[in-house]
Amino acid sequence: MTVVLALYQPDIAANTGTLLRLGACLGVTIHIIHPAGFALTDRNLARAGMDYLDKAALVEHASFTAFDAWRRGEQRRLVLLTTKASESAYDARFTPQDILMLGRESAGVPDAVAEIADLRLRIPMSPGLRSINVAIAGSMVLGEAMRQTGRFTELS
Repeated sequence: MTVVLALYQPDIAANTGTLLRLGACLGVTIHIIHPAGFALTDRNLARAGMDYLDKAALVEHASFTAFDAWRRGEQRRLVLLTTKASESAYDARFTPQDILMLGRESAGVPDAVAEIADLRLRIPMSPGLRSINVAIAGSMVLGEAMRQTGRFTELS
């Protein structure tokens, strides 16, 4: 079992394509929780995903309820990356069972979804700034989770 990345109702195809490309390169499955703010087609994802899309492991969930039922059945911890958290992603201890979830670019996740998360983390930033691009934020924390769980040594 390895860390996976989940995108909650993504709004921007380019960010999703970027994360699918990242997943392909790092051997990480990307879960998309619908509805997305765009049609999930190769054409919409192609610019950022380039020719990596066919190498990406993608799992789609019709709703958050369906996703949450799946993750509970798999006994995976839900780790929400959010600017509203107080704990730094770099103070957390990750496990191979973790699901790193990113919220919508426009609105994050609803409070009810945030409350279900087993752990809520943020990336430390300069004061007065709102957020880091979701694809970059996901990449930063995924890299830390992979480092902690020894996944990079498996890819060498």
